Amino acid sequence: MLYPLSRRDWLARTGCGFGALALSGLASAAPDPLATKEPHHKAKAKRVIFLFMQGGVSHVDSFDHKPRLEKDDGKMLAFDDARVLANTGQKGSSQRVMKPLWKFAKQGECGRWASDLFPEMRKRVDDLCFIHSMHTEGVAHGPATLFLHCGSTTFVRPSFGSWVLYGLGAANANLPGFVSIAPSSGNGGARNYGNAFLPAVYQGTPVGKAGGTAAEAKIRDLMSGLSEKAKEDRFGLLRELHAEQLKQRPGDTELEAVANSYELAWRMQNYAPDALDLSKETKETKALYGVGEKATDTFGQQCLMARRLCEAGVRFVQVTYGDNSANPAWDQHSNLPKHGDHAKAVDKPIAGLLEDLKKRGLLEDTVVWWGGEFGRTPYAEKNGTGRDHNPGGFTVWLAGGGVRAGIAHGETDEFGHHAVAGKVHMHDLHATILHQLGLNHE
Repeated sequence: MLYPLSRRDWLARTGCGFGALALSGLASAAPDPLATKEPHHKAKAKRVIFLFMQGGVSHVDSFDHKPRLEKDDGKMLAFDDARVLANTGQKGSSQRVMKPLWKFAKQGECGRWASDLFPEMRKRVDDLCFIHSMHTEGVAHGPATLFLHCGSTTFVRPSFGSWVLYGLGAANANLPGFVSIAPSSGNGGARNYGNAFLPAVYQGTPVGKAGGTAAEAKIRDLMSGLSEKAKEDRFGLLRELHAEQLKQRPGDTELEAVANSYELAWRMQNYAPDALDLSKETKETKALYGVGEKATDTFGQQCLMARRLCEAGVRFVQVTYGDNSANPAWDQHSNLPKHGDHAKAVDKPIAGLLEDLKKRGLLEDTVVWWGGEFGRTPYAEKNGTGRDHNPGGFTVWLAGGGVRAGIAHGETDEFGHHAVAGKVHMHDLHATILHQLGLNHE
């Protein structure tokens, strides 16, 4: 005997379906584009946390030790400056060598060089794989940031996180597969977590904004104050409208993505707040990330959110340390000591994240990627007290996810200006991380 379903029961039974198709009334359901997919080869990692240091950290003041800078500090020498070359084509412009403002020393059992700019992070060098020979494209923040995220300075291309979600699918149907915490609205903006020519369902979900507080990176109930029955009635009507539109416009992937986003948002009201609820964490864990401390509270909470999202099955989580100004965060052209303030904000949270992931067994299959869009010059900009952009040679580090720990790959020249040995282009870095995830980048 058949029993009629109330709208409440019907919503409950269909609530986890792929909205655009579950609602259309079609006899045969099409494949879910976010379903988990098999990798191309055996994967060593399941997910990525990208800690984006917006603006470009000075590698020669942090992890790339160059004694020549101490020796020649203050001397006027000829360098092929990337900005001068781009603007005038002139080679060998005269520049004043500038020594690092923070002291270097060998750290850990591996004996890797690191400065006291990052006193907590350098304690974790035995877990890190340094790539000292990075080089990229784009001298200005906009092109270089787009290249970092999308592999192109000009053409519209899918972001790295979108490719990961496209290749592997989502591991949790109730949460986005790709989350960008505190993204910047500048230097590419939404394109940095966009889907470009991939179906819209693969775009990243932004939470909060660059320069904002951790409290802004929350999932809000947009129908708060309504009864559960009223919420279900409103959402049921919205579903019916979407279904009718999809019948009239079959194959419209953008419309399907919109309908699916509402489905996902409905499910996120129940699941995402829990994933981002830091009140469930112990005092010890919060202290590990620097939560509650003035300098580290915001970024500490965001890093802790990243760990919780990874535990909940999110494939790619990006945490941006930056702001929405024309000269973002680490961009110290005339005040390099400001690097110290930014380092205080991120150092303890990042070290805490690495320790926490390791304790929970998550570091084994999580790639943690740290770095900016480029490095900084080994000489003072305009003979001043800061450093200019340097796309020709800089450092990033990786940890976990099957990456060899405690090693350093590649070298820059004796000044830290250009990558000269074991050179790694940004495309190579992308391909390497995809490989760890079991994906063939071609």
